[in-house]
Amino acid sequence: LALYFHSGEREEKCIIEDIPSDTLVIGNYKVQRWDIHNQEFLESAPGLGMFVTVTTPSAEILLSKLYGPEGTFSFTSYLSGEHIVCLQSNSTRFVAFAGSKLRIHLDIRVGEHFLDESVVQAKDKVNEVNFRLEHLIEQINHISKEQNYEREREEKFRKTSEETNSNILWWAIVQTLILISIGIWQIKSLRDFFISKKLV
Repeated sequence: LALYFHSGEREEKCIIEDIPSDTLVIGNYKVQRWDIHNQEFLESAPGLGMFVTVTTPSAEILLSKLYGPEGTFSFTSYLSGEHIVCLQSNSTRFVAFAGSKLRIHLDIRVGEHFLDESVVQAKDKVNEVNFRLEHLIEQINHISKEQNYEREREEKFRKTSEETNSNILWWAIVQTLILISIGIWQIKSLRDFFISKKLV
């Protein structure tokens, strides 16, 4: 997931990531401040830091840390589900005066272990092949984990759908029985009325 969004100073922005359990998540971000004089975003936002907070599906804080205007954060999920990643600048100005606009570039990679090219180049060919194989095995494990997670979600969704369909069927049967009962009651009431009026 790579994106950028605009934010005011001290304004908290959050994104939701659906992550399988036991998965490494690496996030890179960069903050740019709006230059009023030049009417463009500066290359960076010196002196400005970012609070990064990650919340698990069970509302536990997994990560809460202050970083600089550009940085990398990482965490490993222990629960599968929707994790909330929030970023907020540490501007010391009051909200009423913190009118500067920020652009935040965010790149989140789920389940990726990056190859360190310097490590790869420093080793001989056999070790390099071994290192790359380990990296591929990690990626395969991650893909397998994601497939299992998607299978679990699909199974849960199917069960919910089946329960809903079953409830709808029973509700339709109950409605039909109510309509039949009302119809019989109306016919009986009309017959009794005609008999009492000696019309039949």
